[in-house]
This record gives sequence, C-alpha cells and structure tokens, in this order.
Amino acid sequence: MMDVPTANQSQTPCQPWAGQNGWSPASPQGPPCNPLPSFQHLSLGSPSEQRPCYDHLQASNQGCQSDLTAFSSTNDAHHSTLYANNANQGVQRIVPDASMAPAASQGRNIPPCSLPLINQGTQPYKPLQMPFYSPYSPYQATSSPFQPPHAHQGLLNGLQSPHQKHLPISSPSFGQCVNQSPQCTAQSAFERANVESPGVYAHNPASPTSPVQQQPQWTPHCRGTINEFVPSAAAQDTNSTPQSPNSESRYGLDPELLPSAVKVIAEDKAEWEGKVFVSEPFSRLPPLATTTCIIEDRGNASPFAIRSTSYCVPCEGQTALLSRLPLGALVSPLAKQNAGENPLPVCKEPECVMGCGWCGASMCPAMGWQDCGQRFYCPFCGKLSEVPWQHYQPTKGVEGVRMDNDKRPELSMGSYEILNSQKGEPAALLLAIDVSASALRGGHLEFAAQQILTLLTSLKREDGESSSDVRVGLMTYDSRIHLYDLSPALSRPHMLVITETEELQLPVREGLLVSLQDCIDSIDSVLQLVPQFSSECDDSSGVPMELPVKAGLAVLQALGCPGKLLIFHTAPLIEMGHTNSPSGFFGSNKPKSIFQPSEQAVSLAKECVSQGCGVHLFVLSQQDVGGAWPGHIPYLTGGALHTYSHLQGELDRERFCTDLKTTVETDTGYKAELRIFVSKDLRVSGCYGLFIPGPNPGNVTMATLDCFTTLAVELAHTRALDETRGVAVQVVLSYSTQTGDRRTRVHTLTLRCSRQLQDTFRQYQAQTLLTFYCKKIYCAVLERPLQELREELQTEVTEALASYRKHCCSASVSAGQLVLPQYLRALPVYINSLRKSEVLLPGLRSSIHQRLQQRCQVLRMDTRSTSTHFYPLLLPLALSVDSSSSPNLEEALRCCAASLEPRGLYLVHAPLTLLLWVGAQVAACTLVELFNTSCFSSLPSGETKLPVLENPLSISVRSLINSLNAEAPCARKLWVVKQGDACEEALQRHLVEDKSPNGGASYADFLYHLHVNSVRLLQ
Repeated sequence: MMDVPTANQSQTPCQPWAGQNGWSPASPQGPPCNPLPSFQHLSLGSPSEQRPCYDHLQASNQGCQSDLTAFSSTNDAHHSTLYANNANQGVQRIVPDASMAPAASQGRNIPPCSLPLINQGTQPYKPLQMPFYSPYSPYQATSSPFQPPHAHQGLLNGLQSPHQKHLPISSPSFGQCVNQSPQCTAQSAFERANVESPGVYAHNPASPTSPVQQQPQWTPHCRGTINEFVPSAAAQDTNSTPQSPNSESRYGLDPELLPSAVKVIAEDKAEWEGKVFVSEPFSRLPPLATTTCIIEDRGNASPFAIRSTSYCVPCEGQTALLSRLPLGALVSPLAKQNAGENPLPVCKEPECVMGCGWCGASMCPAMGWQDCGQRFYCPFCGKLSEVPWQHYQPTKGVEGVRMDNDKRPELSMGSYEILNSQKGEPAALLLAIDVSASALRGGHLEFAAQQILTLLTSLKREDGESSSDVRVGLMTYDSRIHLYDLSPALSRPHMLVITETEELQLPVREGLLVSLQDCIDSIDSVLQLVPQFSSECDDSSGVPMELPVKAGLAVLQALGCPGKLLIFHTAPLIEMGHTNSPSGFFGSNKPKSIFQPSEQAVSLAKECVSQGCGVHLFVLSQQDVGGAWPGHIPYLTGGALHTYSHLQGELDRERFCTDLKTTVETDTGYKAELRIFVSKDLRVSGCYGLFIPGPNPGNVTMATLDCFTTLAVELAHTRALDETRGVAVQVVLSYSTQTGDRRTRVHTLTLRCSRQLQDTFRQYQAQTLLTFYCKKIYCAVLERPLQELREELQTEVTEALASYRKHCCSASVSAGQLVLPQYLRALPVYINSLRKSEVLLPGLRSSIHQRLQQRCQVLRMDTRSTSTHFYPLLLPLALSVDSSSSPNLEEALRCCAASLEPRGLYLVHAPLTLLLWVGAQVAACTLVELFNTSCFSSLPSGETKLPVLENPLSISVRSLINSLNAEAPCARKLWVVKQGDACEEALQRHLVEDKSPNGGASYADFLYHLHVNSVRLLQ
C-alpha cells in the first residue's frame, strides 16, 4: 500500500482521516467532519525554555496589531510561537482528554537549544513546541477542497499569556505588502527560534494549484528586547529555484519551517566537534554519533562503544510504558577509538580483580565496596562476593573507594580489556576460486589472481617476515573441490581432487594451511596456472552455494582454527533447499518472507559460527545471481557479499581491489561470545542484529565481528528500580585475535533513574532511536508482514508524542501546537525515511536481491552510519559562476529537491551510495575544472571516475570523496546524475524529505499526520 494517493484520487475535506494514503490510524476515528477545528492553525515554532514576561510584551503586541494585520491574508498561514516549560508532575495514565489545563510558567526568557545537552541545577527542561498551520486540513469543512479556511481569531497567542485575550486579525488580499522595511535573509522559523529571541512569525504558503512554494522573507520588528520576525508575502527571492512537486505538502506546510536534521547535527558539532567529552558514571547526554570528539573515560564506557537509548531510566515499569519509547542500548564492542584518545587499557587475567562469582559479571566501577574492601556488591545480581586475599586492598573515604582504584583499569574505567591466560589457534586465511567453465570464459581470472597475489605479498614486512604470520590455504572448485598441499618441503604444490562433495573427507591435513612466509612462492605458481585451467564439468545448472563453504569449513575444522573464507565465484550460483518464492510477497500478509534463509543455509551458518569461520563472497559474474540470494551465509557469519560485472571496467577493478584489501586487513574478532548484564531489576528482553539468534537474548555467539558490527539490546523492567543506585549495563565480549590470543573486552555504562517521565524524554536522542528501531524492525521482517511493521512503527511514535504532550507539557498548549522533545526534533524525518526505505517499502525498480543485501548491510551498521544512511549528507560543491576559489565543503543542506539549484554541483553521501548531481545551468568553466569538458550535454551519466586535474575545485572535490570513502564500510561507486536525466530517480530516493518514487510520503505530510493522530489520542 502506498503512502501517497495517485493524482486522480479525490480528497474530500470532510472525509475521515483513517484509511487515507495508507496511513495507519493510531486511535479510533473521530467525527467525519472537522473533529479538530483548531487544526486550521497548526504552526511551527520553537519555544523558549521558559515563558517570557508577558506583561512587558502585552503593550507591544497590541501596538503592532496593525503590522500583523497587514501581513495576513486568507491564504496566509500565521505561525505563532508558544513558549512553555516543564513542571515536575507525577506520571499519569493516558486517558482520552479533550482539554489540556494551562499551567503557569515563570522565569527568564532563554532562546531554545542554547543550553547544554543536559540541564543542571534548577533549570527546567525545555520541550520543543512548534505551532504549525495547515490551510488544507482534511478536517476543515469548506465549500471547496481548494478553498483555504479563514484565519483563526486566536492565532496570535505566541507572546501572550494563556489568560490574555486573543487579538483579532483581519485578512487583506493575497500578496499585499504593507511594510517596506529591509528584508532579512530567508531562514526557517525553526532556525530563527534557535538563534534569536522568541517571536511570532507567519508563513505564506503556495497556492494549492501552483507547484511553486512561496519563500518567506523575515522582517525584524524591534520591540524592547524582543525581535519578532514576520514574513513578507510579496517579497520573493528572484534567485530562488522552484521546488519540486515532491517537496510540496498536501496540507500547505512549508518544508523549510519544519525541524531540520541538518541543523540538529550542525548544532551538536558546533558544541562538541574536536572537544573533550568526559564520560563519568551517571554522566549527561553524550554528543551525537555524527560528531567527532574525544571521549575521556572516567568510569563510563564511550558512547561509541555502548550508547543508551535514554540516559535516564524510569524507575517504574509503568512509567516506561507510558513513554512508548524503547528502553535499551546500542552495542559496538570493537568500536574504534577516535584520534587523540588514550588506547584501551589491557590488563592480564591473573593480575585483574575478579568479577562477581554469582552471575559472572566482570569487575567495573559500578561495584560497591563494603567491609573495608573485603566484599563488593554486584548491581547485576544484587549479591555480595568475597575478594580473594591476593587482590585485597583497603578502602578510603566516605564513598568506600579502594586505595588502588586509580591504578587498576577494572576499578576506574568504563572500558578495558583482559588478556586471558589461554591461547588458541591463530586465524587462517582460506581462498576459494571458481574455475568452472563460466569463470574461464569470463576472462577475469587472471586479474583476480594477480590482485590476490599482490595483496598476499603486501602482508609481508620489508624484513621478509609475515605481518602476523598468518596461515594461508588455497583451493579451486567447479562441481568438484581441488585442494592444494602447500608444504614448503615439496618442490611444487600438489593438487588433491575431491569428487564426492556430499560428505567431504579430507585426504590429508598437513600442507592445507601453511604460514604465508613459507608458501608465498607455491601460491604464486598456482595462481599463475589458474587462468589456464580447462573445465571438465558443465556448470549451466549452477554451483550450489554450500559447496565451497563446506570445503573451507572442513579444512578449518580439521586443523581446529578459526579464519576467513574468501570465495571468488562466477558460475550461476544456487542455494540448495531454498523454496521461498518472491512472487507477490511484498503485498501479502504471509508471516514468512523471502528474507528468511533456507534451513540448510542456517544449519551451515551455525557450523561456521561454532568454528569461527567468516565467509566473504565475491560474485564476479555479469548476470544476476541464481534463484536464491547467496548472501545469507556470508552475513550470518560476520562476512559480506560483494558483486561485480566480470571486472572488465576500470571502476569495477578498483572497487574489487579496495574490497579485497579491506576484507583481509580489517581487524577481526573470531569465535566471539557476547554476554549482556543489566541491573537486577531489569532484564534483556531482546537483542537485534546480524547474527543467528539463540534461546537467551542476553547471550550472543558470532563467528566473526569487526569495528562496524553493532547490536541493539532491548531492556524491560522486572520490578521498580532504586533511584539512588541507578542502572548499570555491562557488555562482555570474549573473542580470539588474529594471532590466537583470547581476550575479554568489557564495557560498562551507568545511568541515572528518575520517577519523572519528562526526565526520560529529555535524555533520548533521535539518531539512537532511529538505529534501534531500524535493527528491531529489520530483524522482524523475517516473521511479520512489512505493512504491519510500518504501521506499528508509526503508531509507536504517534503514541510517544501524545504521551509527551499529555504528561510533560505543563504550559497551555492548543491542539494546533506541535510539541516535540528537544533532542527528538529530527525523529519524525528519520522515522519517515525508515518507513519508506527499500526494505520496508520496496519500489518496483529495486530487485529482490538488492533489498536483501541492503537489509544485511544496514543491520550491521553503527549509529553514525545508520543515521547517514537514512538521512544522507547533501553537500554543495560549487554554486557560483566563478569557481576559481575552493568551494565550501562543510555545510550540508536539507535532503530535498528545494536545496538543489540548477547552477550548482552537489554530492550526496550515504554509507552505501555516492552521487554527484550536476545542474543544467552549471557554468562551463566549472565543468571544465571538474570534468574536463565544457558541454553539459556531452557529460556522461552513471558510474564514473573524476579526472585528475590540477585546479582548486578538482583537488577539493577529489579530496572530499577520498575522505568520505575512507569512512564508508565498503567501496562505493561514484555516480554522476545530470539534471533532467533518466537516472535522476537514483537521486530522488535519497532526498528523504520529499515524496519517494517508491510511494512514501513527504516529511511534511508525515509530520502533519503524526501531530494529528497524537492530538486525537488525547481527545
């Protein structure tokens, strides 16, 4: 079901909202006509932290009534700002309530979003209240669906006391401009409210029959100490570009006045970029995942390793249910540390203070010492443990801190690593190359073999020793398996052919895995002969996916070591035992889907997990892979799937080399066991990520994992929490390194508790919630219909906004006021992008294999990559005719068509995509400097590589692309998209604020419906 109706569908103003446009109703339907009359004046604004002194402003407001009247019209959407604060109040049960009692507010007037991420002392928390207006509300009973309603008499309530009488507003003709004062730069009201003093502002929407969105300009009116910004309806920017019809709202909302995810990210970077964030127990809200800063560990794990959905946990389970937001954490056990941070401390197991002997939790600062250090209290099980005499140290001070606290990482650090006494087998690198008839005809084996040899040679140091003394094995296959004995004692390698592939029996074990230092010459001789093989088997029916995996797994099992299995495949690839049909699935209600792997694939993946074998599949064939998607086993084992087109083009070859090098050189943990401990009054109710789930969500076993691997952990209350003790979450990862060392990495996060629901809301972040929802829903697609998941996601967010509105807003809030928590301003645009993603709302132009692969790629992403995937960075490269100066590459724009100007160049950066959009009016000199051509029509579209030119623009753009590619989890193609070209749809899918070509609604429409449903829940 699509989110947006087709053009020929009628829209009756009196028609009930439920059931329209594919939206799921979050509450029972109301009256058929005008159930919310005040929705004719929905406005978007930003509140102050506290209400200003209204007595001081009342005279000024009345004196300027004529000015506001001159700027109003029957087509104007008058935006007012309502300032309110939060008063501590008990949590109440959500019941239908048509009225919201006003509450008095006191204090200074502070511009919103100017405070730190957490308020200290007596500063009350400030919600974001955004009044917005829709002249085309479906609830408005008008004589014609194209006739906007008249201005509401109570519109001017932004700077008035709730008890003050509203001022009447007259309506002159559309476009009348009375004030001729100088115009300010056009900005969104949301941005203005964050940097200026609070004010009242109005918006002039576009005519419903015009595709051009009116761009307001803001005129300052100084009234004492308060500046009010009122747009001039007649003043238009002559250089502005008409917005795409996809950018328009069906309800007349100006997208520029909506909360901006770009601005939220920019504000956080301005506050924390390059600075030091001290992570202490019960610390405040950390910087966003998209902000690069230095984390100083003082007893709490880095937010890049473990990030809580909320840094204030409700004491009562009923309070947590009232919030309707998930309680949990995002875990990246092997997350990299930023430059400038101290390395992770490592302590040897015999010297480390042992953890809890009852539950198995590791030692951490959350443990409470008693009896002068002889015993400690475990917050995870609530029991006392004795300290061995060899590790005993007395305590000091009132808090009972041990004397050696600062000298032991396990006592003072939120993250540390234990080097275990036991040592396992080093990890191996096993290469499997397809030598079937299809591979030999493809003509790419010579290049692939050359790159493999080059990579293996680069692993050796200059002194001739292998960088990690890695053991390497080599095999080839068609419908049979060819193993190679690479023993250095042999004059040349011996080939061992296995024809019975049902039950593999290895003829020998010695020589199958040999140190790279000793077998590099033997591997070289085999790789030179690979392109000259002659296949004796017919591969027209395809090669089973399990064949090379079984063979590689048998080698690793025989020698008892973990490793990486790299498969280079060309023949048609099939998956045995796969019977799921994709036909008509995405519109059905079947509980199972094509997202599910076959039972045989899961069984084989489980064997790989127990052995610590990560499978990486490089599909080199031109054609689409066989009837089944071959990526289930690779992704379930911590590997990946890479596809190419016979490696004939230069770009494909470069991408293959990059992927191959990254796969081999990435630091990897093998045979990983992840245990999650939480405070005794909580429990782990779910764990979501790219792994094979087990019976206990608190214990996860993985074959391999790297720094990008991120899991989502969901928590639930078992009983009321102790507000004085707080909450502790600990993640313990036991894994083997490349050299066989067994290590245990410990991350501990301590959070505060509160009985106030508003304290919980203020400690949520939109990027964290997006990542959590994404992992949970993308895992749920294995069992539940897509439409049901999309509706459930929308319902949860709607109920969360209604709960916040009911329990956390003490000021007088009208039904037309949209109220959002401060750090969840970007949540609606993130959630809308998730709902209309390729996985949950597949378009007709996306293959099933592309959707399956994107699901797995996104599931393993961390918070930073996930937020950038669902809201890509739109970076302007060149906007001026004179491009002789280096472009400003730092400021990102909103992801909508309105941000694109025909005379500009824009780079769209997402973890899986890199697009370069070229406007039709780009100056010829700019094209020459970047593409070495002056003709726009001759510029090729599609995958390309920028020429190396010595000029500021070319150097800056290529440097930016290289830096962005270095952060991406996989090699990406650079696509050039010309304005008006047929391939421009690839760009439209990434403009997430617009209507999606897949059928998803625009950000403005989605936000409108969220607000409408959240208010209806309270009536």
